[in-house]
Amino acid sequence: MTSTSVGMRCPECAKDRTRVHRVRPGMTAAPVATQVLVAVNVLVYLAELATGSGFGSVSGTIYEHGALYGPYVGQLDEWWRLVTTGFLHASFFHIAFNAAFIWFIGRELEPAIGSARFVVAYVVSLLCGSLGVLLLEPNAVTVGASGAAFGLLGTLMVHARSRGIDLRSSGLLQLALFNFAFTFLFPGIAIGAHVGGFVGGVVVGLLFEQAARRRLPQAVQLAAGAVLAFAAFAAGVIVA
Repeated sequence: MTSTSVGMRCPECAKDRTRVHRVRPGMTAAPVATQVLVAVNVLVYLAELATGSGFGSVSGTIYEHGALYGPYVGQLDEWWRLVTTGFLHASFFHIAFNAAFIWFIGRELEPAIGSARFVVAYVVSLLCGSLGVLLLEPNAVTVGASGAAFGLLGTLMVHARSRGIDLRSSGLLQLALFNFAFTFLFPGIAIGAHVGGFVGGVVVGLLFEQAARRRLPQAVQLAAGAVLAFAAFAAGVIVA
């Protein structure tokens, strides 16, 4: 046996060098982007309250000018509603549920794919959620970050599956089924936002995984995600 800095090792083992694994630049230990996005959603809800909304009712300046409403997007060209709708909420329970959902998914997904990809996945999911609303419920007034949250869940499921993690044993499949059951069984929920956001999250997740397998630079992956986000935005404007 040979004495080494890590203890006693056999002569053959002592000759081997221990490979050091470095964290990639795109990786992050703390889910900073997740924290920022949750904080933005909460701050916007507080701004809603300050401009006329109640804890259980929706009204006020920010809500009226930011909620997604198809005819306003199409007839008045108020395209920003495709984005702002994803940061507005209708009640305290609404913001609390979505903030918790984003935090729960984000703390697992963001360290795995990096903050930049995480933000792109969030934006793509949000815009695909808005597109889903315009396709399925064009005359409904819609607010909420649930489209983005469902999309992050879709991205996480794609990432987990590509890493050989069983979706059932990890609980991700059950989580998705429960949330979709809740979506379809209870009234007043934006089905289009949930379905569209989830599909968008799955697509951007597959895009990132295929790009990573081909060892494409992160800049290329982010650019491809940005193109996907713009396509969802443009489709929303056209549909409206």
